[in-house]
Amino acid sequence: MADIESARTAFNRYDVDGDGFITAGEYKSVMAQLGDFNVTETVAEAIIKQRDDNGDGRLSWDEFWSHLSKA
Repeated sequence: MADIESARTAFNRYDVDGDGFITAGEYKSVMAQLGDFNVTETVAEAIIKQRDDNGDGRLSWDEFWSHLSKA
């Protein structure tokens, strides 16, 4: 189980514009900053879609934490 404080820090890093959601574009951008250039827009969209419980195309904190706390 993930540490909620570490998870919140990670979420905030991915939420580049600070609107409370992680988009595929934000995910791709941060992964590139971390050195993973294999995450294309298509890959990022697929990852977001897997974890996007309400189908709005972006991850909220609750969706992000829900996925991590199951791991």
